[in-house]
Amino acid sequence: MLPIGELVDAIELALATPLDAPLRTSIELPDGASLLMMPAWQAGGAGGVKIVLVQPRARPSIASTYLLFDWRAGKIEAVLDGAALTPRRTAAASALAMSRLARDDASRLLVVGNGVLVPHLVEAHCTYRDIGDVAVWGRSESGAATAVRGLIEAGFPARVARDLDDEVGAADIISCATLSPAPLVRGELLGEGTHLDLVGAFKPDMAEADPQCFARASVYVDDREAALHEAGDLIQAIAAGVFSAADIRGDLADIARARQSLRTDVREITLFKSTGLPVEDLAAAQLLTAKLQP
Repeated sequence: MLPIGELVDAIELALATPLDAPLRTSIELPDGASLLMMPAWQAGGAGGVKIVLVQPRARPSIASTYLLFDWRAGKIEAVLDGAALTPRRTAAASALAMSRLARDDASRLLVVGNGVLVPHLVEAHCTYRDIGDVAVWGRSESGAATAVRGLIEAGFPARVARDLDDEVGAADIISCATLSPAPLVRGELLGEGTHLDLVGAFKPDMAEADPQCFARASVYVDDREAALHEAGDLIQAIAAGVFSAADIRGDLADIARARQSLRTDVREITLFKSTGLPVEDLAAAQLLTAKLQP
C-alpha cells in the first residue's frame, strides 16, 4: 500500500510543511542494544512517535512500533508496525536523494548488507533508474544468496557479490544498510560518477564508509544536526580532518526543493548520509492511514 513513487511524493510534501521534530532520544542498553524514540508533529494536529529497539545480536535486529496521533483532538489514530514502516520510508528517502544525485545513466547497483532493507532499497533505486545489474554483498555469503533469491523472484537482475572492493569500483550506485562497527566501503576505490547511499551507522561508533569517501564526495545528509550528532562515518571523517560540517552541501529538504539534478558533472562523486527523519515516518503513516479510510 506504499508504492515507492507515492511515498517519495508524500515525503517531499511533508518536507515542505512546517514541522517540529526534536533530535531523537537514544538510550544505550546492556549487551550493545539501543532504544530510540523519534517524535514529530505538525501545527494542524498530526503527529507521531516511533519507538525502536535495536539488538545487533538478534535476527531481525530491529523491532519497532509507530503511533500516529492527532494532538489537537487528543487521540491515537493508528498503531503501526514500525518494522514494516521503517524500511519502506528509509528506501523512499534514499530514492529521493538518489533521483537528484545519481547519474541519469546509472545502471549498476551494489547493495552492501543482506537484511530486511535490501529488497526495499533495490526497488527504490530501480524505480528511478534503469538498473540492469544488482549485486548484493554481505558478510554472510549465504545471507546474501538468500536476499538475491528473493530479488530474482521479484523480477530484479540480482546476483551475489563476492569481492566487495571489486564491486565498489564497478558500481554506479552503492547503497549500504548495515550495522557495521568499521568501514566497509573504501573511498579510494570509488569510481568517477558514483553515488553512495549510506543508511546504517546511526551511532558515532559505527561506520559503513571510510573518511576518504567523504573527502572525495559532494556530501548531502537528511538532517544536519542529526548527522553531526549521530552519523558515525561522517563524524569519523570530521575527526580525521578530511571533512568538516561546512562541507555538507545540503539536507533532504534542500534536495526535495531542487526539483532537478544537483550534480555538477558526470564525474562528480555524490554521497547521501541518512540517519532517518521523523518526518519520513509521519508522511508514510499519514499516506497509509488515508488509504485505509472507508
